[in-house]
Amino acid sequence: MSWRVEILVQGYPGKSKEQGGLGWSTIALARGPEGRIALLDAGRLGARKLLLEKLKEKGVGPEEVTDVLITHLHYDHCENWPVFPRATIHVPGAELDWACAQPLGTPMIPEFTVRALAECPRLHRLKEGPTGVPGITCFDAPGHSPHHMVVVLEGEPPTIFSSDVAKNRAELATGRADISMDPAAHKASIARLRSEWQARPGAVLVAGHDLPLVLDARGRPVAQGERRMTIDAWFGESLEDSKRFDLS
Repeated sequence: MSWRVEILVQGYPGKSKEQGGLGWSTIALARGPEGRIALLDAGRLGARKLLLEKLKEKGVGPEEVTDVLITHLHYDHCENWPVFPRATIHVPGAELDWACAQPLGTPMIPEFTVRALAECPRLHRLKEGPTGVPGITCFDAPGHSPHHMVVVLEGEPPTIFSSDVAKNRAELATGRADISMDPAAHKASIARLRSEWQARPGAVLVAGHDLPLVLDARGRPVAQGERRMTIDAWFGESLEDSKRFDLS
């Protein structure tokens, strides 16, 4: 039941005073038993072209993805589920009910994406425990959203896809979150996440807006890999007159 996880789109730990949440969230590809190919979160609409390019680089077509596991229904984690025509879309059932009940215009909720998902015949409603996908379980981690879930994949090493329970190293280290609907519940969820992580020696934690992390000998989260983030901007009067900003 071993899964191998790769980062497709790298998450970024930041936001803009002028543009609000950037929504630059992590999307991961997981290959597992019985030929299963899973996507962990689906990302925002603005990342769709990049996501398709990254899948192509990995030799995976959208129709080959068997499962999409969505941790919560904020726009930057779920908008691209329609890209995968044959996949079962796994989503926390209580989160879906909550999101569908919100009025139009609720911040962070892509209402039409969510309502289409609720009517999708390939929808599978998750609750804590087995997901129905061999070697993958999930557990409740509310706070950032009311019914956020964490996905755990068996493997060497195990992978914990925490998404926005702890979006980055700072939230893991401090136990406090920058964006939370219920700070007390969120704090408890981060504590549970740390406990689940420590119970799996060598496990890789994939955060929603950071590099993958492992625990060092002192129990501190340490980033794996190299951060890559640039922005090209055009402030002049020609397309050749551009400036690249390195945000890494």
